[in-house]
Amino acid sequence: HAEFGGRIAFADLGGRQTSWTADRIEIVGRNGALEQPAGLIKDTVLSGKTGAGLDPCSALQTRVDLAPGERVELVFFLGQAQDRDSARELIKRWRSVDPRQELAAVREYWEQTLDKVQVKTPDRAMDIMLNRWFLYQTLVCRFWARSAFYQAGGAYGFRDQLQDCMALVVTRPALVRAHIIKASERQFREGDVQHWWHPPKGRGVRTHFSDDLLWLPYTVANYLEVTGDASVLDEKTFFLEGEAIPPEREDIYFEPRVSEEAATVYEHCARALDLRLATGVHGLPLMGTGDWNDGMNRVGHEGRGESVWLAWFLHAALSLFGPVAAGRGDLKRAERWHAHTARLKEALEKEAWDGAWYRRAYYDDGTPLGSAANSECRIDSIAQNWGVISGAAAPERAKRAMQSVVEYLVRPGDELVLLFTPPFDKTPQDPGYIKGYPPGIRENGGQYTHAAAWSVIAFALLGNGDRAHELFAMINPLNHAASRTGVHRFRVEPYVAVADVYSEPPHVGRGGWSWYTGSSGWLYRAGVEWILGLTVRGEVLRLDPCIPRAWQGFTISYRHGTTRYEITVENPNGVMRGINRLELNGEPLSAAEKSVPLKDDGKEHVVKVTMG
Repeated sequence: HAEFGGRIAFADLGGRQTSWTADRIEIVGRNGALEQPAGLIKDTVLSGKTGAGLDPCSALQTRVDLAPGERVELVFFLGQAQDRDSARELIKRWRSVDPRQELAAVREYWEQTLDKVQVKTPDRAMDIMLNRWFLYQTLVCRFWARSAFYQAGGAYGFRDQLQDCMALVVTRPALVRAHIIKASERQFREGDVQHWWHPPKGRGVRTHFSDDLLWLPYTVANYLEVTGDASVLDEKTFFLEGEAIPPEREDIYFEPRVSEEAATVYEHCARALDLRLATGVHGLPLMGTGDWNDGMNRVGHEGRGESVWLAWFLHAALSLFGPVAAGRGDLKRAERWHAHTARLKEALEKEAWDGAWYRRAYYDDGTPLGSAANSECRIDSIAQNWGVISGAAAPERAKRAMQSVVEYLVRPGDELVLLFTPPFDKTPQDPGYIKGYPPGIRENGGQYTHAAAWSVIAFALLGNGDRAHELFAMINPLNHAASRTGVHRFRVEPYVAVADVYSEPPHVGRGGWSWYTGSSGWLYRAGVEWILGLTVRGEVLRLDPCIPRAWQGFTISYRHGTTRYEITVENPNGVMRGINRLELNGEPLSAAEKSVPLKDDGKEHVVKVTMG
């Protein structure tokens, strides 16, 4: 490999190895199997064979004699270094370290990360996923490894890890701050960004995707809300330079140059927003070669297609970042963005409403997508749920659109929340490579869990706690594997979010693409922030739960530095939303403001919330 080919990998048995081999056949045996390896069924000494031309493995052997009742601890090391001398130095150093202390430090890191917010609700499966698994998956797989069984890549996706950041900002704000700066470094001078790139060189793909760049200002606005750390806006980073995409191409892969031009993170965000103000004949943003749904890469590839979903998302990004511009005295931009949100809202209600839901997009030739007039992809969920999340949809239409999601996209018997229906199959239109997936698989009409989480959030924002929790429970992977039948149908790990669940026979209910999915972060936020209603705003804790009427209450333990806030929420009247009493340490606070001041004084504070 161009970047890693000269590095050295090593294995060590704490210095206790007495023989070894790098020849897999020696361990398994000719025509053998790992269930009964030849290297373990006879008293043999491994040959020490290493080098090229082998079926490679790393096998270390030592002899252990155990007296009755005796225990022996063995320590294994795996690692890599830039050369042999560095590898030997690492082995020498780690042999002298007490591994118990290192393991304790690792466990402490995870306790500090995952223990920040602990919940206890009437839904035990929800508790298990919110207290550890969703956040763990987001950090260790999505944010750090960027690789899993279905996608062994290691690349950063511009939109991907920025979305993950929003689930991590309460527990690990320093990681989020650092990634915001890193993401700004992947923006070209013109304002567009690399769709994805590989460290350390930064080779990646430049595309006409229309939403990637907007996740930077959207995520930065969220970071500012949660942490109050406006200093990140003044961090300066360089732009990228590189060749433009040829007219006949949808993308181009290359290693860009670092420009001599630098700008603040604020300017990077502003330049991204400015680049997305262009609209088509319906007054909606141009879709380009994808707008979150990568598979719809030919809806607007000629430069005229428009995206309804992108209009909602752009409205949200402009609305959140506009006040940031105004606060910095960039009034012309703030005014321009505010005026553009008004035009977007008008165009959406005039051109996107289909009678019972919002359309998804317009093809380059003006044909609507996601309309009752379509034979396939008649209704798409993200055009409905982001109408609510953005706050831009007319209230009555927003409710009607989400009711259409329930009618057409929620399948309780199969425990599925579909992305759209019907799947693409025989339509003469060419939406893109999404049509290459079999019907009901991944983005092509299956449950795309990322979007399903947005439906949960939308129902919570509408105040429908019954529906929000119902969908959350349907998506929760633990519930898919709660029975023997479910296990054999789901067929993937039940403790992590999956990117998709298949919706068409004979694979209905089968999970796909586990671990590496942005849905883990969004499901964590959907549960903690929108259903249980806990959000952090600087030195204030806001509480605004939206729960099922059947819940009599729940508890949250929140750690603020060295201080614990033990929160009890009671629901004596069986409502879904609304607070009529709020107390801190027995003293009343304003129920209308729904806010608890935070103080890191090392004590335990008791918060009581009464809904009604």
